[in-house]
Amino acid sequence: MEIKKRNILSEQSKSEGQPQLYKLSEKTIKIFTDRIKDEYTAHYFYRAASNWCDDRNYKKASEFFQKEAVNELEHSEKIQNYMTGFNIIPQIPQAETKHSFESLVDVVYGAYEMELALMKEYNKNSQELFTEDITSFDFLTEFREIQKGAIVEYNDLINAIDLIDKTNKFEVLYFEQTYF
Repeated sequence: MEIKKRNILSEQSKSEGQPQLYKLSEKTIKIFTDRIKDEYTAHYFYRAASNWCDDRNYKKASEFFQKEAVNELEHSEKIQNYMTGFNIIPQIPQAETKHSFESLVDVVYGAYEMELALMKEYNKNSQELFTEDITSFDFLTEFREIQKGAIVEYNDLINAIDLIDKTNKFEVLYFEQTYF
């Protein structure tokens, strides 16, 4: 036990008897900061989608996207809590806040593209961290699972969209009422 104790103490800390606290690497901090930005971007996308749907009287879709917006804030909060747990004060980067939509189909396609890009980033980040920070790799497992679930959910919505005439407002309303 004495050997392990000595290994975690810096030369300065040894004389004072205090351990040097572990901090995340700069690479890990950058990865998590980028994902915080992506989660906030997703939050604003879904908030804008909810507002757009509410304005167009797609009430079920509005409620669905409102919940998605809240989930994205929770994801960002989890990342920030992880960072502060390792003595890092997260920097919150400016995220894209303006989003516009032409149709409910446009919203669904945009959400799918965003979620797919985020899944790819979490996968890439996990690969990068696997060999040098297994603890952070393990932390990202939850986010890879979340993204996988989002992709499956939006795949189902897109498959349902393929069953309707996207230009027929009644069919789009039926789609919204059935799948949201």
